Amino acid sequence: MNTIDSLLRHNIRALTPYSSARDDFKGAARIRLDANENPYDREGLNRYPDPYQSVLKKRISAVKSVPAENTFLGNGSDEVIDLLIRAFCRPGIDKVLTFTPTYGMYKVSAAINDAEVIEVPLTADFQPDTDAAWKHMRDKNVKIAFLCSPNNPTGNLMDSARVMDLLQHFGGITVIDEAYIDFADAESWSQRLEEFPRLVVLQTLSKAYGLAGIRLGMAFASKEMIAVLNRIKPPYNVNALTQTEALNQLKDRGSMVKEVKNLVRERQKLSEILACLPIFTTIHPSDANFLLAISPRADEIYERLSAKGVLIRNRSSVLPGALRITVGTPEENDQLIAMLRNFKS
Repeated sequence: MNTIDSLLRHNIRALTPYSSARDDFKGAARIRLDANENPYDREGLNRYPDPYQSVLKKRISAVKSVPAENTFLGNGSDEVIDLLIRAFCRPGIDKVLTFTPTYGMYKVSAAINDAEVIEVPLTADFQPDTDAAWKHMRDKNVKIAFLCSPNNPTGNLMDSARVMDLLQHFGGITVIDEAYIDFADAESWSQRLEEFPRLVVLQTLSKAYGLAGIRLGMAFASKEMIAVLNRIKPPYNVNALTQTEALNQLKDRGSMVKEVKNLVRERQKLSEILACLPIFTTIHPSDANFLLAISPRADEIYERLSAKGVLIRNRSSVLPGALRITVGTPEENDQLIAMLRNFKS
């Protein structure tokens, strides 16, 4: 069975990571003259932030029930996706596999790193087609498989038996992107890291926690995988303002839990009402904070709503007639419904 070390690019395995000033000293400093910082205080912002976000990781560990040593924090999950491809995929040689339609940054990050993308279409019920995937996964140059659950843009959780099949038999790195997991009635795969040493679980504070603006992504994985990511990340990849705001928001999860309950309730209401409108042929069930609506008039709906300043996402380029509609506040949802009801059959 492949180990993380054996899957790494040779140059990454041999890399001596950059050592920052904060790496060289672990105590409580009285005078800091080691990092060429401006000595005049700017509420702490004149100093470089903790490069390993130790305090924040402890808070996240308490919230997510994952040990801090199994946690990596990035400038959004997009940074983690990029780092993983850089660590394991040799440019022009290695490949990543995705189940489409799915989150577009897997393909973009792979292209930036000159890694071929193998796209395996989801089944008719938007589940990973593992039978179709295996013929590609036998290729030793397929290093990473990305699986988004709940998936974007389809909104559904991936079947746990199919995910288990990948985790047990794929010899590369399996990345499960759980950006929307807080809206789903399911346990995170981060609780099973000890069973699967080549598993990486991505989460974020952008969705349920409402902190898209601070750009904080989380990766949960084995200590060996976390060591790889720490070796190749920029020295201070998560800024001090992001760390502080994340800590503040994670002190009390009550507001997040309340907002998620409200959004799930609104998701159900919106789904039921849109399903009755003749302009839509299908409103797919969702485990996320958005709905996937199918309409033969998708382009027209998108354009007419945009003209009135109401933005939804037209995903017809990846799935015919697909519109992705984020669940808003009750007031926003009511306005959207009123506009859609005015569309003539």
